[in-house]
Amino acid sequence: MTPPPIRRPMTTAYYVQAVLSFAVALTAVTVAVARMPLGTWERAFLGLGLVYVVTSAFTLAKVVRDRQEIQEMTTRVDQARLDKLINEHDPFEMKSV
Repeated sequence: MTPPPIRRPMTTAYYVQAVLSFAVALTAVTVAVARMPLGTWERAFLGLGLVYVVTSAFTLAKVVRDRQEIQEMTTRVDQARLDKLINEHDPFEMKSV
């Protein structure tokens, strides 16, 4: 019998903290870029760089999450195979030669 997979609960407080932290950081950098004493083209270049960094961060987070899910699935399949072998094995079985 396979034990149920361990679920790591994500609390509401953790989720809110992560969202607020991201929002504050993004707002701070956006305000900093907007208030810099630069021309329009330089400000636009920095803004585009900020958009690139944010989208790259989301992509990286998704890749890490997907990789972890694949690893958990592989672990479950290996555990199921091991459980099947253990259930089929009878240590007291007498094999005739």
